[in-house]
Amino acid sequence: MLATNGRMKIAIQRNGRLTDESVALLRSCGLEFEFQQQGLYSPCRNFDLDVLSLRDDDIPEYVQDGVADLGIVGENILGEKQARVHILRKLGYGLCRLMISVPQRSPLRSVKQLNRKRIATAYPTTLRQYLRSARVNASIVELSGAVEIAPSLNVADAICDIVSTGTTARMNGLRPITSILESQAILVANRQSLKHPASRKLIDRLLIRLSGSLEARGKRYIMLNAPASSLPTLKKIIPALKSPTVVPLAKQGMVAVHSVIAGHVFWDVMERLKQAGASDIIVVPIETIIK
Repeated sequence: MLATNGRMKIAIQRNGRLTDESVALLRSCGLEFEFQQQGLYSPCRNFDLDVLSLRDDDIPEYVQDGVADLGIVGENILGEKQARVHILRKLGYGLCRLMISVPQRSPLRSVKQLNRKRIATAYPTTLRQYLRSARVNASIVELSGAVEIAPSLNVADAICDIVSTGTTARMNGLRPITSILESQAILVANRQSLKHPASRKLIDRLLIRLSGSLEARGKRYIMLNAPASSLPTLKKIIPALKSPTVVPLAKQGMVAVHSVIAGHVFWDVMERLKQAGASDIIVVPIETIIK
C-alpha cells in the first residue's frame, strides 16, 4: 500500500550482483534520484516513488508484508524465501544458475550418486525441493557463505551454489554435476498494492517505462537510402519490429528505409545491406520503445 505521503516504494539490493543494473534500469526510465547505498530511502525527485536499499534476502518478505510495494530481486532468492508476492516481469539481467558441483577428483558423476552424501548450500529450501523431486536422500549442510570451500574442509561431499561464470568454482577445484535452477532479476509486487487503485495506477505507469526501456536494450535504429528495385532483398535482410518504414525520396527510383535492428545481429545485417545496394546508412541508439 502507498505510504501516508502518497509515495510508492520499490526495494532493490543494497550492495551486490543486481545493485548497479537495478539503479541503471530505474534511471533509464527517467527517474531522478541519488542512490543512498548505506541509507534506507532514496526519494525520486520527479516521480512519486522512494527507492529502498535493502539486503537481497530481505526483499521478498518486505514486499510480501507491504513494507515495499515493489521489489527487484533474483529468482533464486524469491524461490528460497517462498514469499507470497506477484511476479510482474523478468528483467533480463543478473543471469545465473543454481548448480550442484563436486571436487574435480570426486568419483561422483550424477545426481543419483549423491544419495547419502553431504551437500553444502545457502539455499536449503530450493535444494530440498530438488532432491525430493529427484528422489535422492542426501544430507543438507546449511552455510551462509564460503560454500565453495566446504568440500576442501571435509564439511561436505558436494555443494549447491549460485554460478554466474563458473570462475569461482573452477578456482576452488569444482566441476558441475547439474543445474537445478535458472535465475535472473525479476520485478515483484505486493498483492494488496496491485488491488489498491492509487498504487496500481503508479505501478502501471512505472511498468510502461520499464517495459519501454527493456525493449530498447541492445537495439539500434537505422536509416538508409537504396534503389527501390532492391526493396524485396532489403526487406528479407532487415529483421524489423513489424515491417520496415519505406519513404520515397526526391530522386527518382530511390527510397529511404527506416527500421530497428537487434544489437547481436547488427554488424552482420549492416554488411548484407551494403552488399544489397544500401547507402548513406545512419545508426541511432534507442532509449525507449513503447509498444
